[in-house]
Amino acid sequence: MAVKKTELYSLLWEAANKLRGGVEPARYKDYVLTLLFFKYVSDRYKGQRYGDFTVEEGASFDDLIAAKGKKDIGERVDKILSAFLEENQLQGSLPEVSFNNEDELGRGKELVDKVTGLIAIFENPAIDFKTNRASGDDIIGDAYEYFMMKFAQESGKSKGQFYTPSEVSRIMARLVGISSIQPRTGRPWTLYDPACGSGSLLIRAADEAPVNRQGNAIVSIYGQEKDNSTAGLAKMNLVLHQKGTGEIKTHSTLSSPQFTDDYGQLTKFDFIVMNPPFSDKSWSDGISPANDVYHRFDGYGIPPEKNGDWAWFLHVLKSLTEDGKAAIIMPHGILFRGNAEEVIRKQVLERKYITGIVSLPANLFYGTGIPACIVVIDKENADDHEGIFMIDASQGFKKDGNKNRLREQDIERIVLTFNQRLEVDGYSRMVGYEEILEDNDGNLNVPRYIQRPSAELPQNIAAHLQGGIPAGDLNSLAALWQVAPSLKQRLFAQQDSGRFALLHNPDELTAQITADEMLTAQKTVETTDLLTRWAEAYAMPALLGVDSDTDPRMMIREIGEELLDGYAGAKMLDPYNVFDILMNYWNEGLQDDVYILKASGFEAGREVEYAYKQKKTEDGQTADTGQVKGFEGLLIPATIIEAEYFPQEQAQLAELDRTLLSIEADLETLLEEQPEEDNPFAEVLSSTGKLVEKELNARLKALDAMKQSPQLDVLDELIDNFAQKNLIRVNWLLKQHPDIAALDLYGKSGKPIKTKLAATRQQLAATAPVPEAYRDEYKTLADYRDKLDHLKAVKKQAKAARDDLDQKVLAQYGKLTEDEIKHLLFGRKWLPHLQAEISDIFDQQVNTYATRITDIARRYERTLPMIEDTVERSRANVMHSLERMGYAW
Repeated sequence: MAVKKTELYSLLWEAANKLRGGVEPARYKDYVLTLLFFKYVSDRYKGQRYGDFTVEEGASFDDLIAAKGKKDIGERVDKILSAFLEENQLQGSLPEVSFNNEDELGRGKELVDKVTGLIAIFENPAIDFKTNRASGDDIIGDAYEYFMMKFAQESGKSKGQFYTPSEVSRIMARLVGISSIQPRTGRPWTLYDPACGSGSLLIRAADEAPVNRQGNAIVSIYGQEKDNSTAGLAKMNLVLHQKGTGEIKTHSTLSSPQFTDDYGQLTKFDFIVMNPPFSDKSWSDGISPANDVYHRFDGYGIPPEKNGDWAWFLHVLKSLTEDGKAAIIMPHGILFRGNAEEVIRKQVLERKYITGIVSLPANLFYGTGIPACIVVIDKENADDHEGIFMIDASQGFKKDGNKNRLREQDIERIVLTFNQRLEVDGYSRMVGYEEILEDNDGNLNVPRYIQRPSAELPQNIAAHLQGGIPAGDLNSLAALWQVAPSLKQRLFAQQDSGRFALLHNPDELTAQITADEMLTAQKTVETTDLLTRWAEAYAMPALLGVDSDTDPRMMIREIGEELLDGYAGAKMLDPYNVFDILMNYWNEGLQDDVYILKASGFEAGREVEYAYKQKKTEDGQTADTGQVKGFEGLLIPATIIEAEYFPQEQAQLAELDRTLLSIEADLETLLEEQPEEDNPFAEVLSSTGKLVEKELNARLKALDAMKQSPQLDVLDELIDNFAQKNLIRVNWLLKQHPDIAALDLYGKSGKPIKTKLAATRQQLAATAPVPEAYRDEYKTLADYRDKLDHLKAVKKQAKAARDDLDQKVLAQYGKLTEDEIKHLLFGRKWLPHLQAEISDIFDQQVNTYATRITDIARRYERTLPMIEDTVERSRANVMHSLERMGYAW
């Protein structure tokens, strides 16, 4: 069975987090990620003679499985991992963990259960990389990243610095320029992160680099990290992302840089990415800045003793080749702080090394809430640089828990704007060095150069005094009038003053706007025509051409960029909002489909996933019972199969469902509409107010027993005598009551029989009245009972219809051809989803315009004279009332 990435990650995380107990997230991650790494390496390399890793008997993940449940499991796991590390000369390279640590994992059975549970998590067949290698590398690497992100979120401010948010990493990787390099002879290109943390930023940048014709990397990777445990995370991360040749070294980068040349100077790198600790107060520990042997501060000045931001910056400058490039995260303070930092900043500006600054939203990073920026450095032909391209991206984000997070559209907007040097009012601008140094004294604070336009319309005093809507207010809706010019004429009339009068009640504006024919036509253009054009030209060939050689990340980027281009001419929709819809769909599920197709081909469209009923096991876990409770198509939802091949059956089932909802609503109404006093349901409700069916039946039976009629009285006497075999009395009663004798009481012999007597008694009771005092109660309860019986009958009918349709759908999955699968995926699943989402945001945009027009109309609805007149009349009424009450002043 192919793997759904997004479901797998959340499943693994929930299982691991449940077992965490009281272990700190920053520490627990070392246990979980070490096991994930060991699982991958063991699956990939066990039994290989010439693999990158040696996995011997007794030192594999299978041996961990064999240790599950054993009293000495902690000791066994430690020995297995130690043997693996020793065999591969990895001692001290990975996070230091002991699965026999009672202080962190508990004692006795608690430790056994916790370690056993952790191992069991990674036995999930979905991450069995012995057989699932086609897409396994992406899956395991991304799973590792997902775990690190979740642990960073859980670790809090002081311990989440090991991880750079993936959205920021993706931006930096695309801004640094590494994607434009070509293979070269002599030496490979080099990429370096002096504060690499868990390696995520380094890996993102490396992923942007092209490969040679053989598919091999043309960039060598280097990183340094002060914390040994975090450096171990980075090493594992590189391996899991197929970059195991990368070098990660430990020790403090500033005091003990590990990458030096034969002359003891810093190694020079072509590309550098970095997210260093902000405002590092201990940056100078272990070095003498005035006598720095690496000459990092020569010609610039020494950073403040208790703030190392510029120390890290200058380390990057010194570590770049003469034409090297870098993208680094820095706190905003480096852009404008004075004193020693101002001196350094001006020296850097004089050399024209900085070519870009991207101001990011606050509260993006896990280790700090302060706003930061991306600083882009380019030493190649620095003398020819004319200025710094600045972007104010501080307002583009979404809330994600207690942090802010960049949206897909924010990432793409930053990257395209920067790489194409697009100047957008209020967002981006090329600022010359002369303006920075001479007009602003070297201050790089982005708001000095980019002023965000106010969305608030200015108040028009004349309109408030004299009435009418200012032309400027209506001109702010120029995009709407361009699409629907006649709408403006229907809504407003121009006055002699140049202002406009509203021709409709403000409450009618929304209906007038949404019903406009030209807007409706434009909706068709932007939600159907533009989308279809893009789909046929780019999305369909790409998505329906997925095979084992497809690079899903590059594919979605390419068709995403084409979608942006395709919507560039849209008049109502922001192309980046449309792009966001595509990318959100990709992240939420479309990528799962693509990775499944990459691994298993389009035959996976015939696959079905079964859901099984669960049961509790002795150790408190859950396990499948083997009894199927439902199914769903792996790629194609069952509802799509139903609609495409069995529309009549689907419609019939939908009608039954509507009937069920109607009956359930009637039952609920019947319960709720009763008075609190003398409630006919009082005898049949539980303490929580729920109707108890058993009590309902018992109450109706009791009320039935109270029913009275002359015929029932005679028949009851007849039945009693029959039971006592008093046949003389029976015959006498029959002669005395011919109406009773005429009833169906007799068997084949012509004599009364017990079953006939009972059946007739039941028939008579059904029509006989209960005593007057109970009639309302009986009628209400009987009505409820009838509806309940109807509900059960319809449920039974619906279940039979559902079961029948399910069998047809299951059979249809196996009959699907590849062409049908492609049609269902693209034409019935992917494209309709996108179209529905785009249609929604179009409607939202129209509603936004309608709200704005209504607000503008109401703003000037009452002039100052009108308000004064109202005030005066109110004052006069108050005065008159006071006089009538006898008050004088």
